[in-house]
Amino acid sequence: MTETINVKNIGLRGIIVADTRVSFIDGDKGILVYRGYRIEDLAEKATYPETAYLLLHGALPTSGQLADFEKQLQEERSTIPSYVFDSFRQFPVEANPMDVLQAGIPLLAMGDSELADDSREANVRKAIRLIARLPVLVAAWHRIRQGLEPLPADDSLSHAANFLWQLHGEKPSEKMAHVLDTCLVLHADHTFNASTFSCRQVVSTRAHIYAGVAAGIGALSGSLHGGANAQVMKMLLSLGEEKNIAGWVKRQLESGRRIMGMGHAVYKTMDPRARFLKKMAVQLGREVGEERLVDLSLQIEQAALAEFEQRGKTKIKPNVDFYSASVYHLLGIPSDLMTPIFAVSRVAGWSAHIIEEKTGEAQVKPALYRPKAEYTGQYCGPMGCTFEPLGRR
Repeated sequence: MTETINVKNIGLRGIIVADTRVSFIDGDKGILVYRGYRIEDLAEKATYPETAYLLLHGALPTSGQLADFEKQLQEERSTIPSYVFDSFRQFPVEANPMDVLQAGIPLLAMGDSELADDSREANVRKAIRLIARLPVLVAAWHRIRQGLEPLPADDSLSHAANFLWQLHGEKPSEKMAHVLDTCLVLHADHTFNASTFSCRQVVSTRAHIYAGVAAGIGALSGSLHGGANAQVMKMLLSLGEEKNIAGWVKRQLESGRRIMGMGHAVYKTMDPRARFLKKMAVQLGREVGEERLVDLSLQIEQAALAEFEQRGKTKIKPNVDFYSASVYHLLGIPSDLMTPIFAVSRVAGWSAHIIEEKTGEAQVKPALYRPKAEYTGQYCGPMGCTFEPLGRR
């Protein structure tokens, strides 16, 4: 006899739905691990291409493997079908960049000759195309909406530097490129968050990798997920004339409103990624001579932590969005492109999870996700409601 498990937990908080070897979080201790490696080591020592390779293959690359991987990224970002940009030119210039990015994914799928090949090897190649091409789509849309033409890739530049070049039309400094590269490492994966779960749920139906990534982008666009960094930036910009930050924080909390970028569904201490982003924000602000927003962020953090402590909510700390907004702003990235850049990074993690879901590499046989819901709607009796003909209603 099969035991029926009756668990109802709104938001599936704490409910284990699958096994994974891709990443791990200990929210109480503030630990994040990709394929066994601490995020601190990867952020300090690895590049984003190294990290993406690790996520896809389960091991860090040798120098030869990394060179080959980077060559594949270069080739794929230079061979995007022209109809993709032709389609972008038909979009309204005020379109949300996340909607444009999500629309671009099926356009890429249509031109992929391996779309029907669901082998692991083919899906890794498709993942590399997505990792290479998402930055190009974001940069191209930003230029197109300004009436400019997309710029060709520069193979002399790193993955992060090339994105900044295609976005701004100027080659970034080595420091700027390194900061963005580190941001991409920090955002590359985060276990079963809303967007990753969406990717895995979609491909559990045997949909292709592009369908899964498109679903992930849709989930990421929400203000409670990836869209939170843009909301943090909006908050910071709105406080430009505020003289009493501590008073503003107190009023926000007393009125039941949130401090954007504070608190996390999993971490009960400071998000380990936020520690790096805080340090980068301070250093970058000093380097470019624009410390106002960083100082404002520091004041908000200090005031908010003091208020939370008074209210007995000592586990609410800054999350990844709180300081990433300042860092991206200092890199010259518009607020409405902050969430798309999150996707530019996270596509490596999404792809790794999608491949794991399809292959059962975590020693779990792939299965269609099909949770149950408890019906709380109208119920007229054991035989159901009586259907009245249209003329008698």
